[in-house]
Amino acid sequence: MTKSDGNDEQKTDVRVSIMGGHRLEGKTLHERTVTASLIGGAHIDLTDVDLPDGAEVKITKLSLIGGVTLKVRPDVTVKVGGISLGGVTDAGPASPGGPTVRVDAWGLLGGVRVERG
Repeated sequence: MTKSDGNDEQKTDVRVSIMGGHRLEGKTLHERTVTASLIGGAHIDLTDVDLPDGAEVKITKLSLIGGVTLKVRPDVTVKVGGISLGGVTDAGPASPGGPTVRVDAWGLLGGVRVERG
């Protein structure tokens, strides 16, 4: 995870498109990520990101149509907020005490699906 030092504000990664979704994966991630699109979802794979216990990452998804597919390690707690028709699919963390990923999904159609592995 790319973490800002205590002297400046948190870094935010912003992705914008009109049509088409976003795919976020890799070994680095800013503390806050915003994806915005008129039509298109977000596929986010955080399994390779080094998230220490107690860390919190915030992801905001803005779209008219399109949901979020989030892939995380089994120990990650996922908290979902926002408003969208589609609901949330998540079995919950396999063990307590890990990092937290907060997903705020704002849109008309599309839910949040959490995959663990």
